[in-house]
Amino acid sequence: MGLMPKRVKHRKEQKGVIRGNATRGNTVSFGEYGLQSLQRGWISARQIEAGRVAATHFMAGEGKLWIRIFPHKPVSKKPAETRMGKGKGEVELWVACVKPGTILYEVGGLPETVAKDALVRTAHKLPVKVRFVSRRQAI
Repeated sequence: MGLMPKRVKHRKEQKGVIRGNATRGNTVSFGEYGLQSLQRGWISARQIEAGRVAATHFMAGEGKLWIRIFPHKPVSKKPAETRMGKGKGEVELWVACVKPGTILYEVGGLPETVAKDALVRTAHKLPVKVRFVSRRQAI
């Protein structure tokens, strides 16, 4: 299986509501360039992995990629054509809850044009709108 926690306190969680903007994880910390979320939403473990594969394939062994989000939240689903009742469904997938401003991926050790192309390919795999950002230079 893809990204998921090794163990959790509770197998199933309620949906919840994602409120506000990101106050942590909203700056480029590891690489020179990053992909920043502009919308709130859930990004599944499969989408995170698809973005990683797209970026690393394009980078062709050059530079380094950091994934700044992790799918901690279990999402349950009932089977198709099941009657109401009989409790909550089994865990179907794991998602990362993303707020506007969260840095999703970072790259380093690449020229800006190559980094931008790699992150644009990654952005096509994601269900939220994103933008390309660079590390703030100290003056």
